Amino acid sequence: NIFVYNLPPDVGDWDLVQLFMAFGPVLSTRVYIDKATGRSKGFGFVSYDNAESAAAAVAAMNNMDLAGRKLKVQVKK
Repeated sequence: NIFVYNLPPDVGDWDLVQLFMAFGPVLSTRVYIDKATGRSKGFGFVSYDNAESAAAAVAAMNNMDLAGRKLKVQVKK
């Protein structure tokens, strides 16, 4: 699993699939939503079926600019 934060507010689960599928088969994604506002809390998780895909995604996507925000991507500890 990798942890992704500093997501723009309009990014959803499917957007994470699109962003991260280039690095390997994505098993699942989850963007956390604020129940009061219905908007993204700005973070989520992406799960791969192997550690190599996760490592490649972290290396390529950490500090990537997305809609004016620098993503922070790291392996979930």
